[in-house]
Amino acid sequence: MLTNFNSMLKSAYGQKRAVGSFNFYNYETLKGILQAAEQMHTPVIVSFGKKYLANMSFDEVQALTAASAALCKADVCLHLDHCDNMDIIYQAIRAGFTSVMYDGSALPFEENAANTRRICEVAHASGVSVEAELGSLAAGASSHEGSADDVEVYTNPDAAHEFVQKTGVDALAVSIGTVHGLYKGTPNIRVDILKAINEKLHIPLVLHGGSGTPEEKVKECISNGIAKINVNTEISDYTVQRTRELLEKENPHLSVAALNQMQYVAEVVQKYMGIFENV
Repeated sequence: MLTNFNSMLKSAYGQKRAVGSFNFYNYETLKGILQAAEQMHTPVIVSFGKKYLANMSFDEVQALTAASAALCKADVCLHLDHCDNMDIIYQAIRAGFTSVMYDGSALPFEENAANTRRICEVAHASGVSVEAELGSLAAGASSHEGSADDVEVYTNPDAAHEFVQKTGVDALAVSIGTVHGLYKGTPNIRVDILKAINEKLHIPLVLHGGSGTPEEKVKECISNGIAKINVNTEISDYTVQRTRELLEKENPHLSVAALNQMQYVAEVVQKYMGIFENV
């Protein structure tokens, strides 16, 4: 069934594990994620970003996800990923999304906090949970989030505490060295910064840029407050590569190719769910 992420993340945070947030773009990617959640017996967050509105409208996304979640034995959260436009966030809330992310990380602190507070007031009145971001991630290879001009700014623990106090946000995405997309070099994950943030906030923290992050670092982050981890790029890259290999070997009917793509997505999601749940 559809739910917001509050109960999912609070439980994960208390048990030192993380819930995976996986981006989908069409029916096949959604079904692949939900197939993995059922097989792994774990709750899941399915994320849809505003840039994919060219693929489906919010109303279509909500209807498709609600119908699919009703048939899924796992709890499902429909989440609006990375959105810096408040009007679009309100559209997603009206459409029936169960959680939203306002990304005001490019704004000055006070403006980001004020906007996030307004989003929280509207969302919470509708039973919708809210994620925000403080600090910013750089863009890696194959990134489909942000832009090549993005510069990494680590999250300041004191500023994070003030931000949460001013906004009432349910979860906070932090910048500690991960990137959107795939790493171009050796990752430098600042777990020391994460520890300091967690000691001050005591709320579920979010790690963006899960694709390609070393497993041991992921687990260390989960042990220090990360309760939600985003994965997008690897789902796309792996599925495109496997589809290319399939087409090189045979000329399948489109319906058969679609079934294969569901499985490719599920393979990536299952891999990460296994890491997130077994710390």
